[in-house]
Amino acid sequence: VCDDEGVTITSEQQAKIDETAGASSVIFLAVGGSLAGVLCIIDPPRPEAARAVALMKKCGIENVVMLTGDSSSAAEKIGITEVHAQVLPEDKHSHIEALKKQGRCVIMVGDGINDAPALAAADVSVAMSDASDIAKETADITIRDAELTELAVLRMLSERLMERINSNYRFILTFNTALLALGFFGVITPSMSALLHNSSTLAISLKSMTNLLPEEEREEA
Repeated sequence: VCDDEGVTITSEQQAKIDETAGASSVIFLAVGGSLAGVLCIIDPPRPEAARAVALMKKCGIENVVMLTGDSSSAAEKIGITEVHAQVLPEDKHSHIEALKKQGRCVIMVGDGINDAPALAAADVSVAMSDASDIAKETADITIRDAELTELAVLRMLSERLMERINSNYRFILTFNTALLALGFFGVITPSMSALLHNSSTLAISLKSMTNLLPEEEREEA
């Protein structure tokens, strides 16, 4: 016989519960200190969860951690690097702070009211389109789609954007420096320099309006 929160549960009952519950979260119902029933609540992973985790790892995110108030069994099936199960909202916040103290840049993804403290503590916080209002308000980014694979798309878009910004900056700095040098030595006239400068500005602007992520790459993600 084992006691849990003052409720008597026999070894046979516990064994049957473990066999039946599987990855479910278990809620016990007791009457007069004796077990009267058990509710098994399961929150299965989304169909695209395993693919989303694989894509994020492919994008360079090495450590994917799940903080959940449910059982860890489901999380272990979809490639999560580290799982913390049966975690309270305040514990999620503590985990985020602990990761930051280790010198890691933390991206927190959440959709519930109890995720708000952790979202606020993260370096970058993301809420899905179907998240609660408080999660969206707290998060730095709200994704327009509810698909978890959009997290990988967001990562790729961010990387491509930074590449484009750096590329444009290098081109503008080099081109304008060349125009100044040519104008200083009298190779080109001021009017020609102005024309070339404005033409390059227009070309860079048009280039920046193109898609960061081609449609075929987005479909692969």
